[in-house]
Formats: sequence, structure tokens, C-alpha cells
Amino acid sequence: MIIALGAALVHATSAFAQSDPLPSWNDTASKAAIVSFVEKVTGQGSPDFVSETERIAVFDNDGTLWVEHPMYTQLAFALDRVKALAPQHPEWKETQPFKAVLEGDMKALAASGEKGLVELIMTTHAGMTSSDFQKIVTDWLASARDPKFKRPYTELVYQPMVELLAYLRANGFKTFIASGGGIEFMRPWVEKVYGVPPEQVIGSSIKTEFRMQDDTPTLFRLPEVNFIDDKAGKPVGINQQIGRRPIAAFGNSDGDLQMLQWTTMAGGPARLGVLIHHTDSDREYAYDRDTEFGRLDKALDAASIAGWTVVDMKADWKQVFKD
Repeated sequence: MIIALGAALVHATSAFAQSDPLPSWNDTASKAAIVSFVEKVTGQGSPDFVSETERIAVFDNDGTLWVEHPMYTQLAFALDRVKALAPQHPEWKETQPFKAVLEGDMKALAASGEKGLVELIMTTHAGMTSSDFQKIVTDWLASARDPKFKRPYTELVYQPMVELLAYLRANGFKTFIASGGGIEFMRPWVEKVYGVPPEQVIGSSIKTEFRMQDDTPTLFRLPEVNFIDDKAGKPVGINQQIGRRPIAAFGNSDGDLQMLQWTTMAGGPARLGVLIHHTDSDREYAYDRDTEFGRLDKALDAASIAGWTVVDMKADWKQVFKD
């Protein structure tokens, strides 16, 4: 009986050891680098061992965890909001950048630059309570479809990255999203999709104020920028919310450069920087230095110098999306 139980235990342990926590990844150098890092920082007696309280991993969202082409999902949301609100604003037919949106003139919209995009966001994301905005986002995500894949945006998350998030958490990591996208745009759905609770989301925000409406306490969204969580803002936002320097950071664009620098150039135990390189024009998109959304230029050059892992989507991933 004892021998049989022992044999069963050995068999179960062996099967567990052989199971692959990252089945959607090909057995390439990128996967090996990630697994090796996790083993180093979690192995008792390892010179690079890191206690669980210090195992912090941060992830960009757009282009790192889900699609960002042909445009950021939140921008697609803002454009749809303009169209929905247009009947209340007849002046938009002659006012840029709203005129460009209503006419489908993406060239004119791009010409409005950052100022025009900020105006779109402020107009379509403010003037309501946080609860009302959360419902609008949730309803839109339930009905909107990506123009290329004809699927809900929340189904266009990268299966290899979902597995990676789970793998890190299974090894004592706390996983955070640090995105240039709106924090209130992401919070309603990230826990269901990524397993990341809303309190572990860092993002750009607009100002809010407390108001009593019909004897009900609310937070009202104002058309003013509060914080931009992009580029040099990412390390600031991470420090403000987490209060610990991450030991692993995952991004895909120049907007993530400073986050990876902040994470990996601190010395001490092993640290991991990873860039997702979009190389698969068949299963997703191929782009890097010459694109309006998710430009990967300076960060790609920095990767070879800093020793960051560059994930080649076409070569390193068995699949991109969950079937």
C-alpha cells in the first residue's frame, strides 16, 4: 500500500513537472529566458531569490496584452461615442476634430494631432459619473467588433500573454497593468479577461470630483487631464501606486521604454525586460518603427544594449488568440 502510494506520488510529481505552463509559446530562446528568470527569482537558495512581497511584474496593455491596430481600442470607443453624441451637437458637423470623425476622414483626424485626440477624449469621456462611464464602456465592449477579426475586442487578447500572467501569479508574483490607456476604461473588464483586479491597474486619467446628486454620493468626471501614464509618466505612475520597483516589465513600444529602464537598470537581483515585437502579418499585424500606433523604434534599439528579451510573435508564439 505504501509502495503504491509512493509510486502514485512520484508519477503525479513527474506529470506536474512535465506540464507546460506556457503551452501557446514555442520552445524558443524567448520562452527559455522567461522561465529561467522565474526559476532564478523563486528558487530557494538561488543567489537571485526574491521574496514574494518584491515579486512585482508590470505589463503595458495596448499591443502587449491585446490588439492595438488599426487603432487603439479606446480611440475606436471615442470615435463611436462621437457618432452617438452627434445628434446633440449639430455644431460638430463644422468643427474639427469632430467633423473628421463624422465624415470618416482619418487623415484630417490625424492632422489634428495630440491636441485633437485629447479634445475627443475629454468630450466623450467626461460630463458623467464614474458609474455611468463604466456602464457605457461595458455596453460598448459587449457590442463592438474589431474591423479585421470581427470579434469582440476582449476576445482579441494574446493567449500567450494570458498564460504568462497566470504563470507569474502561480509563482508568487503580483501582476499590474501600467498602460497609457484610460484607467477607468480598463478597470471594468481586466479582471475577467486577464485576472488582474481593478486596484492593480495603472493608467491615464481625467480629473474627478465628489458630488451629491439627488442625495447620492458620486464621482463626477471632468474634462481635464489628471495624469498621462505614458513614456516617462509610467515609472512615476508605478511608483505612486505600487511603491515598489518592479523586477519584470513587459511592453511593446517606445511608450514603454522608460518603464523597462526603470525596472531593469536598478541593479540587485535578476530583472527581466521584455518587448513584444509584432512580426506576424498573417495572424495579427507586422509593424515596428513606421507606425502611428505602437511605434517600436528607440526601445528596439535599446533592447540589444540593455539585454531585454524581444519576443518575435511569428516565431515565438504557437497561437496569437484563444480559439
